[in-house]
Amino acid sequence: MATDTPTYKYHRKGFGLELEVRSELQAEYESNLIHQLRESGNALSVGQVTIKLAQAFGFCWGVDRAVSMAYETRKHFPDRQIWITNEIIHNPVVNNNLRQMNIKFIAVDHEGKKDFSVIGNGDVVILPAFGASVEEMQKLSAKSCEVVDTTCPWVSRVWNRVAKYIDLEFTAIIHGKYNHEETIATASRAGHYLIVQNFAEAEWVSNYILNGGKQTEFLDKFAKACSQGFDPDCHLVRIGVANQTTMLKGETEQIGKLFEKTMLTKYGPSELNDHFLSPGDTICDATQERQDAMLQLVEEPLDLMVVIGGYNSSNTGHLQEIAIEHGLNSFHIEGATSIGPGNRIEHKPIGSKNTVPTEPWLASGPITIGITAGASTPDQVISGVISKILEIKGVSAS
Repeated sequence: MATDTPTYKYHRKGFGLELEVRSELQAEYESNLIHQLRESGNALSVGQVTIKLAQAFGFCWGVDRAVSMAYETRKHFPDRQIWITNEIIHNPVVNNNLRQMNIKFIAVDHEGKKDFSVIGNGDVVILPAFGASVEEMQKLSAKSCEVVDTTCPWVSRVWNRVAKYIDLEFTAIIHGKYNHEETIATASRAGHYLIVQNFAEAEWVSNYILNGGKQTEFLDKFAKACSQGFDPDCHLVRIGVANQTTMLKGETEQIGKLFEKTMLTKYGPSELNDHFLSPGDTICDATQERQDAMLQLVEEPLDLMVVIGGYNSSNTGHLQEIAIEHGLNSFHIEGATSIGPGNRIEHKPIGSKNTVPTEPWLASGPITIGITAGASTPDQVISGVISKILEIKGVSAS
Protein backbone atom coordinates (compact mmCIF):
# COMPACT_ATOMS: atom_id res chain seq x y z
CA MET A 1 0.00 0.00 0.00
CA ALA A 2 1.35 3.39 -0.97
CA THR A 3 1.71 5.87 1.85
CA ASP A 4 4.08 8.39 0.31
CA THR A 5 1.32 10.69 -1.00
CA PRO A 6 1.23 13.58 1.48
CA THR A 7 -2.57 13.95 1.27
CA TYR A 8 -3.25 10.26 1.93
CA LYS A 9 -3.57 9.23 5.59
CA TYR A 10 -4.06 5.72 6.94
CA HIS A 11 -5.46 4.77 10.37
CA ARG A 12 -5.29 1.17 11.60
CA LYS A 13 -6.40 1.94 15.15
CA GLY A 14 -9.26 3.95 16.61
CA PHE A 15 -8.99 7.54 17.75
CA GLY A 16 -8.93 7.00 21.51
CA LEU A 17 -12.66 7.64 21.77
CA GLU A 18 -13.75 4.16 22.95
CA LEU A 19 -15.23 5.48 26.19
CA GLU A 20 -17.08 8.28 24.40
CA VAL A 21 -18.86 5.90 22.01
CA ARG A 22 -19.30 3.06 24.52
CA SER A 23 -22.61 4.34 25.95
CA GLU A 24 -24.03 4.80 22.45
CA LEU A 25 -22.99 1.29 21.43
CA GLN A 26 -24.46 -0.18 24.60
CA ALA A 27 -27.76 1.62 24.06
CA GLU A 28 -28.06 0.44 20.46
CA TYR A 29 -26.70 -3.11 20.60
CA GLU A 30 -26.68 -4.54 24.13
CA SER A 31 -29.65 -6.04 25.99
CA ASN A 32 -30.52 -6.46 29.68
CA LEU A 33 -32.48 -9.62 28.84
CA ILE A 34 -29.50 -11.27 27.15
CA HIS A 35 -27.24 -10.17 29.98
CA GLN A 36 -29.60 -11.83 32.46
CA LEU A 37 -29.74 -15.01 30.38
CA ARG A 38 -25.96 -15.22 30.31
CA GLU A 39 -25.96 -14.83 34.10
CA SER A 40 -28.50 -17.66 34.49
CA GLY A 41 -26.81 -20.33 32.35
CA ASN A 42 -28.14 -19.21 28.95
CA ALA A 43 -31.59 -20.67 29.61
CA LEU A 44 -35.06 -19.25 30.18
CA SER A 45 -38.27 -21.07 31.08
CA VAL A 46 -41.53 -19.17 31.24
CA GLY A 47 -45.01 -20.58 30.80
CA GLN A 48 -44.84 -23.37 28.21
CA VAL A 49 -41.69 -22.02 26.58
CA THR A 50 -38.10 -23.00 27.25
CA ILE A 51 -35.37 -21.02 25.49
CA LYS A 52 -31.86 -22.45 25.32
CA LEU A 53 -29.14 -20.12 24.08
CA ALA A 54 -25.85 -21.43 22.70
CA GLN A 55 -22.93 -20.87 25.07
CA ALA A 56 -21.24 -18.63 22.47
CA PHE A 57 -23.23 -16.43 20.10
CA GLY A 58 -23.53 -12.91 18.71
CA PHE A 59 -20.98 -10.13 18.43
CA CYS A 60 -17.37 -11.30 18.35
CA TRP A 61 -14.35 -9.20 19.32
CA GLY A 62 -13.47 -8.36 15.71
CA VAL A 63 -17.01 -7.20 14.92
CA ASP A 64 -17.24 -5.17 18.13
CA ARG A 65 -13.91 -3.55 17.27
CA ALA A 66 -14.95 -2.70 13.70
CA VAL A 67 -18.28 -1.17 14.74
CA SER A 68 -16.64 0.79 17.55
CA MET A 69 -14.02 2.17 15.13
CA ALA A 70 -16.77 3.26 12.73
CA TYR A 71 -18.57 5.15 15.53
CA GLU A 72 -15.26 6.67 16.65
CA THR A 73 -14.59 7.78 13.08
CA ARG A 74 -17.90 9.63 12.89
CA LYS A 75 -17.20 11.35 16.22
CA HIS A 76 -13.59 12.21 15.27
CA PHE A 77 -14.66 13.65 11.88
CA PRO A 78 -18.06 15.24 12.68
CA ASP A 79 -18.10 17.50 9.62
CA ARG A 80 -16.34 15.31 7.05
CA GLN A 81 -17.98 13.12 4.41
CA ILE A 82 -17.41 9.51 5.42
CA TRP A 83 -17.67 6.56 3.03
CA ILE A 84 -17.48 2.84 3.61
CA THR A 85 -16.36 0.44 0.89
CA ASN A 86 -18.76 -2.34 1.89
CA GLU A 87 -21.09 -3.36 4.69
CA ILE A 88 -19.09 -2.91 7.90
CA ILE A 89 -20.37 -6.36 8.93
CA HIS A 90 -23.17 -8.56 7.60
CA ASN A 91 -25.95 -7.21 9.77
CA PRO A 92 -28.70 -4.92 8.44
CA VAL A 93 -29.35 -3.20 11.79
CA VAL A 94 -25.74 -2.08 12.19
CA ASN A 95 -25.40 -0.98 8.57
CA ASN A 96 -28.65 0.99 8.70
CA ASN A 97 -27.43 2.73 11.85
CA LEU A 98 -24.29 3.81 10.01
CA ARG A 99 -26.42 5.20 7.18
CA GLN A 100 -28.40 7.23 9.72
CA MET A 101 -25.06 8.66 10.91
CA ASN A 102 -24.55 9.95 7.34
CA ILE A 103 -21.90 7.37 6.53
CA LYS A 104 -22.39 6.63 2.84
CA PHE A 105 -21.78 3.28 1.16
CA ILE A 106 -19.79 3.11 -2.06
CA ALA A 107 -22.15 2.13 -4.88
CA VAL A 108 -21.59 -1.17 -6.69
CA ASP A 109 -22.62 -1.66 -10.33
CA HIS A 110 -24.16 -4.80 -11.88
CA GLU A 111 -20.68 -6.20 -12.55
CA GLY A 112 -19.65 -5.82 -8.92
CA LYS A 113 -17.38 -2.82 -9.56
CA LYS A 114 -17.28 -0.05 -6.97
CA ASP A 115 -17.43 3.61 -7.95
CA PHE A 116 -14.54 5.28 -6.14
CA SER A 117 -14.93 8.44 -8.22
CA VAL A 118 -17.43 9.77 -5.64
CA ILE A 119 -14.67 10.11 -3.01
CA GLY A 120 -13.70 13.76 -2.78
CA ASN A 121 -10.66 15.56 -1.43
CA GLY A 122 -10.56 15.36 2.33
CA ASP A 123 -13.19 12.62 2.56
CA VAL A 124 -12.78 9.73 5.00
CA VAL A 125 -13.10 6.10 3.87
CA ILE A 126 -13.77 3.19 6.24
CA LEU A 127 -12.65 -0.31 5.27
CA PRO A 128 -14.96 -3.01 6.69
CA ALA A 129 -14.08 -5.93 8.95
CA PHE A 130 -13.69 -8.15 5.86
CA GLY A 131 -10.87 -5.94 4.54
CA ALA A 132 -10.35 -4.55 1.05
CA SER A 133 -8.64 -5.88 -2.04
CA VAL A 134 -5.20 -4.75 -3.18
CA GLU A 135 -6.83 -3.05 -6.17
CA GLU A 136 -9.13 -1.05 -3.90
CA MET A 137 -6.23 -0.05 -1.67
CA GLN A 138 -4.29 1.17 -4.71
CA LYS A 139 -7.23 3.28 -5.84
CA LEU A 140 -7.62 4.78 -2.38
CA SER A 141 -3.90 5.52 -2.03
CA ALA A 142 -4.17 7.73 -5.11
CA LYS A 143 -6.93 9.79 -3.49
CA SER A 144 -6.62 12.81 -1.20
CA CYS A 145 -8.50 11.04 1.54
CA GLU A 146 -8.09 9.44 4.96
CA VAL A 147 -8.56 5.68 5.34
CA VAL A 148 -9.75 4.01 8.54
CA ASP A 149 -9.02 0.28 8.34
CA THR A 150 -11.22 -1.93 10.57
CA THR A 151 -10.04 -5.21 9.01
CA CYS A 152 -10.27 -8.05 11.52
CA PRO A 153 -6.80 -9.20 12.65
CA TRP A 154 -7.82 -12.80 11.94
CA VAL A 155 -8.32 -11.86 8.29
CA SER A 156 -4.92 -10.15 8.22
CA ARG A 157 -3.46 -13.38 9.59
CA VAL A 158 -4.69 -15.27 6.53
CA TRP A 159 -3.23 -12.56 4.28
CA ASN A 160 0.15 -13.18 5.89
CA ARG A 161 -0.27 -16.88 5.09
CA VAL A 162 -0.93 -16.36 1.38
CA ALA A 163 1.92 -13.82 1.18
CA LYS A 164 4.20 -16.58 2.48
CA TYR A 165 2.98 -18.84 -0.33
CA ILE A 166 4.00 -16.22 -2.88
CA ASP A 167 7.53 -16.04 -1.44
CA LEU A 168 7.83 -19.84 -1.61
CA GLU A 169 6.23 -20.02 -5.09
CA PHE A 170 3.25 -22.06 -3.91
CA THR A 171 -0.30 -21.75 -5.22
CA ALA A 172 -2.87 -20.79 -2.58
CA ILE A 173 -5.90 -23.04 -2.44
CA ILE A 174 -8.45 -20.96 -0.55
CA HIS A 175 -11.40 -22.60 1.17
CA GLY A 176 -14.08 -19.96 0.78
CA LYS A 177 -16.74 -18.40 -1.42
CA TYR A 178 -15.25 -16.74 -4.49
CA ASN A 179 -17.70 -13.81 -4.36
CA HIS A 180 -17.36 -13.12 -0.61
CA GLU A 181 -15.65 -9.82 0.23
CA GLU A 182 -13.12 -11.45 2.53
CA THR A 183 -12.11 -14.10 0.01
CA ILE A 184 -11.82 -11.48 -2.74
CA ALA A 185 -9.47 -9.48 -0.52
CA THR A 186 -7.44 -12.58 0.37
CA ALA A 187 -7.16 -13.76 -3.24
CA SER A 188 -5.93 -10.32 -4.28
CA ARG A 189 -2.94 -10.82 -1.97
CA ALA A 190 -2.10 -14.25 -3.36
CA GLY A 191 -0.03 -15.03 -6.44
CA HIS A 192 -1.69 -17.91 -8.20
CA TYR A 193 -4.79 -19.10 -6.37
CA LEU A 194 -7.74 -21.46 -6.61
CA ILE A 195 -10.89 -21.08 -4.51
CA VAL A 196 -12.83 -24.18 -3.45
CA GLN A 197 -16.15 -23.66 -1.70
CA ASN A 198 -16.54 -27.09 -0.11
CA PHE A 199 -15.05 -30.55 0.33
CA ALA A 200 -16.72 -31.84 -2.85
CA GLU A 201 -14.91 -29.23 -4.98
CA ALA A 202 -11.66 -30.03 -3.16
CA GLU A 203 -12.12 -33.74 -4.00
CA TRP A 204 -12.63 -32.80 -7.65
CA VAL A 205 -9.33 -30.87 -7.64
CA SER A 206 -7.57 -33.71 -5.81
CA ASN A 207 -8.72 -36.17 -8.47
CA TYR A 208 -7.36 -33.86 -11.17
CA ILE A 209 -3.98 -33.64 -9.43
CA LEU A 210 -3.73 -37.44 -9.15
CA ASN A 211 -5.31 -38.54 -12.43
CA GLY A 212 -5.18 -35.53 -14.75
CA GLY A 213 -8.06 -34.40 -16.90
CA LYS A 214 -9.16 -31.82 -19.43
CA GLN A 215 -7.83 -28.34 -18.78
CA THR A 216 -10.83 -26.78 -20.47
CA GLU A 217 -13.21 -28.61 -18.14
CA PHE A 218 -11.17 -27.53 -15.11
CA LEU A 219 -11.03 -23.89 -16.17
CA ASP A 220 -14.75 -23.84 -16.99
CA LYS A 221 -15.58 -25.23 -13.54
CA PHE A 222 -13.43 -22.68 -11.70
CA ALA A 223 -13.74 -19.79 -14.17
CA LYS A 224 -14.67 -17.32 -11.42
CA ALA A 225 -12.54 -18.94 -8.73
CA CYS A 226 -8.96 -18.91 -9.94
CA SER A 227 -6.21 -16.42 -10.71
CA GLN A 228 -5.70 -14.98 -14.17
CA GLY A 229 -3.68 -17.30 -16.38
CA PHE A 230 -4.22 -20.26 -14.07
CA ASP A 231 -2.78 -23.51 -15.45
CA PRO A 232 -3.89 -26.53 -13.37
CA ASP A 233 -1.10 -28.70 -14.77
CA CYS A 234 1.51 -26.19 -13.63
CA HIS A 235 0.03 -24.36 -10.66
CA LEU A 236 -1.17 -27.43 -8.74
CA VAL A 237 2.32 -28.89 -8.37
CA ARG A 238 3.10 -26.86 -5.23
CA ILE A 239 0.10 -25.90 -3.11
CA GLY A 240 -0.71 -24.38 0.27
CA VAL A 241 -4.15 -24.20 1.88
CA ALA A 242 -5.72 -21.00 3.24
CA ASN A 243 -9.29 -20.15 4.18
CA GLN A 244 -12.04 -17.61 4.54
CA THR A 245 -12.08 -17.23 8.33
CA THR A 246 -15.84 -17.81 8.64
CA MET A 247 -15.97 -21.24 6.98
CA LEU A 248 -16.72 -24.44 8.87
CA LYS A 249 -13.59 -25.33 10.83
CA GLY A 250 -14.07 -29.06 10.35
CA GLU A 251 -14.41 -28.71 6.59
CA THR A 252 -11.27 -26.56 6.31
CA GLU A 253 -9.39 -29.21 8.29
CA GLN A 254 -10.78 -31.95 6.04
CA ILE A 255 -9.68 -30.06 2.94
CA GLY A 256 -6.18 -29.55 4.37
CA LYS A 257 -5.84 -33.26 5.17
CA LEU A 258 -7.19 -34.20 1.74
CA PHE A 259 -4.59 -32.15 -0.11
CA GLU A 260 -1.83 -33.33 2.20
CA LYS A 261 -2.77 -36.95 1.40
CA THR A 262 -3.07 -36.07 -2.30
CA MET A 263 0.45 -34.64 -2.52
CA LEU A 264 1.82 -37.46 -0.34
CA THR A 265 0.34 -40.01 -2.75
CA LYS A 266 1.63 -38.19 -5.81
CA TYR A 267 5.14 -37.25 -4.65
CA GLY A 268 5.93 -39.49 -1.68
CA PRO A 269 6.84 -38.60 1.93
CA SER A 270 10.37 -37.44 1.13
CA GLU A 271 9.11 -34.69 -1.21
CA LEU A 272 5.89 -33.75 0.58
CA ASN A 273 7.26 -30.51 2.06
CA ASP A 274 8.27 -29.36 -1.42
CA HIS A 275 4.70 -29.72 -2.65
CA PHE A 276 2.34 -29.02 0.26
CA LEU A 277 2.02 -26.45 3.06
CA SER A 278 -0.68 -26.76 5.73
CA PRO A 279 -2.97 -23.80 6.47
CA GLY A 280 -1.94 -23.54 10.10
CA ASP A 281 -4.49 -22.17 12.56
CA THR A 282 -6.31 -19.52 10.54
CA ILE A 283 -9.91 -20.26 11.52
CA CYS A 284 -11.20 -17.30 13.55
CA ASP A 285 -11.47 -18.07 17.27
CA ALA A 286 -14.96 -16.58 17.44
CA THR A 287 -16.15 -18.61 14.45
CA GLN A 288 -14.80 -21.78 16.02
CA GLU A 289 -16.36 -20.98 19.42
CA ARG A 290 -19.79 -20.39 17.88
CA GLN A 291 -19.60 -23.57 15.81
CA ASP A 292 -18.48 -25.62 18.83
CA ALA A 293 -21.29 -24.12 20.94
CA MET A 294 -23.80 -24.95 18.21
CA LEU A 295 -22.57 -28.54 18.07
CA GLN A 296 -23.19 -28.78 21.82
CA LEU A 297 -26.61 -27.15 21.63
CA VAL A 298 -27.98 -29.45 18.91
CA GLU A 299 -27.26 -32.46 21.14
CA GLU A 300 -29.82 -31.21 23.66
CA PRO A 301 -33.52 -32.10 23.38
CA LEU A 302 -34.94 -29.31 21.20
CA ASP A 303 -38.16 -28.96 19.24
CA LEU A 304 -36.69 -26.43 16.84
CA MET A 305 -33.74 -24.09 16.29
CA VAL A 306 -33.66 -20.40 15.45
CA VAL A 307 -30.46 -19.06 13.87
CA ILE A 308 -30.24 -15.26 13.82
CA GLY A 309 -28.03 -13.21 11.50
CA GLY A 310 -27.75 -11.46 8.16
CA TYR A 311 -28.80 -13.57 5.20
CA ASN A 312 -25.47 -12.77 3.53
CA SER A 313 -23.49 -13.72 6.66
CA SER A 314 -21.28 -16.71 5.93
CA ASN A 315 -20.65 -17.70 9.54
CA THR A 316 -24.39 -17.53 10.31
CA GLY A 317 -25.18 -19.75 7.33
CA HIS A 318 -22.75 -22.38 8.60
CA LEU A 319 -24.50 -22.42 11.98
CA GLN A 320 -27.72 -23.14 10.13
CA GLU A 321 -25.99 -25.99 8.27
CA ILE A 322 -25.08 -27.62 11.60
CA ALA A 323 -28.72 -27.57 12.69
CA ILE A 324 -29.91 -29.07 9.41
CA GLU A 325 -27.22 -31.77 9.47
CA HIS A 326 -28.50 -32.83 12.90
CA GLY A 327 -32.05 -33.15 11.62
CA LEU A 328 -33.46 -30.16 13.50
CA ASN A 329 -36.34 -28.09 12.21
CA SER A 330 -34.42 -24.82 11.86
CA PHE A 331 -35.17 -21.24 10.81
CA HIS A 332 -32.55 -18.71 9.69
CA ILE A 333 -33.91 -15.19 10.23
CA GLU A 334 -32.42 -11.69 10.33
CA GLY A 335 -34.26 -10.55 13.44
CA ALA A 336 -37.58 -9.86 15.13
CA THR A 337 -38.99 -8.23 11.97
CA SER A 338 -38.93 -11.72 10.39
CA ILE A 339 -41.58 -12.88 12.88
CA GLY A 340 -45.31 -12.08 12.59
CA PRO A 341 -47.95 -11.05 12.16
CA GLY A 342 -49.38 -13.81 14.29
CA ASN A 343 -47.69 -17.22 14.31
CA ARG A 344 -45.80 -16.63 11.09
CA ILE A 345 -42.08 -16.54 10.30
CA GLU A 346 -40.23 -15.34 7.19
CA HIS A 347 -36.98 -17.30 6.91
CA LYS A 348 -34.28 -18.27 4.45
CA PRO A 349 -33.70 -21.98 3.79
CA ILE A 350 -30.18 -23.14 2.98
CA GLY A 351 -29.44 -22.80 -0.73
CA SER A 352 -32.41 -20.52 -1.37
CA LYS A 353 -31.95 -17.03 -2.79
CA ASN A 354 -35.21 -15.83 -1.29
CA THR A 355 -37.00 -15.99 2.04
CA VAL A 356 -40.09 -18.13 2.45
CA PRO A 357 -42.99 -17.94 4.95
CA THR A 358 -44.00 -20.68 7.37
CA GLU A 359 -47.28 -20.46 9.29
CA PRO A 360 -47.80 -21.62 11.93
CA TRP A 361 -44.19 -22.17 12.94
CA LEU A 362 -44.60 -22.55 16.72
CA ALA A 363 -46.61 -25.54 17.85
CA SER A 364 -49.15 -25.26 20.63
CA GLY A 365 -48.30 -26.65 24.04
CA PRO A 366 -44.88 -26.94 25.69
CA ILE A 367 -41.94 -26.18 23.38
CA THR A 368 -38.16 -26.03 23.72
CA ILE A 369 -36.35 -23.71 21.32
CA GLY A 370 -32.63 -23.48 20.70
CA ILE A 371 -31.28 -20.08 19.69
CA THR A 372 -27.93 -19.00 18.35
CA ALA A 373 -26.67 -16.01 16.38
CA GLY A 374 -23.84 -15.23 14.00
CA ALA A 375 -20.83 -13.16 15.00
CA SER A 376 -22.37 -10.01 13.48
CA THR A 377 -25.65 -10.13 15.41
CA PRO A 378 -26.20 -7.63 18.27
CA ASP A 379 -27.71 -8.78 21.57
CA GLN A 380 -30.67 -6.44 21.09
CA VAL A 381 -31.64 -8.28 17.90
CA ILE A 382 -31.54 -11.62 19.74
CA SER A 383 -33.57 -10.15 22.58
CA GLY A 384 -36.18 -8.93 20.11
CA VAL A 385 -36.55 -12.42 18.65
CA ILE A 386 -37.01 -13.98 22.10
CA SER A 387 -39.65 -11.39 23.00
CA LYS A 388 -41.58 -12.14 19.80
CA ILE A 389 -41.51 -15.88 20.50
CA LEU A 390 -42.82 -15.37 24.02
CA GLU A 391 -45.51 -13.00 22.74
CA ILE A 392 -46.78 -15.67 20.33
CA LYS A 393 -46.95 -18.14 23.24
CA GLY A 394 -48.80 -15.61 25.38
CA VAL A 395 -46.09 -14.87 27.95
CA SER A 396 -43.43 -12.21 28.51
CA ALA A 397 -39.77 -12.23 29.52
CA SER A 398 -40.56 -10.25 32.66
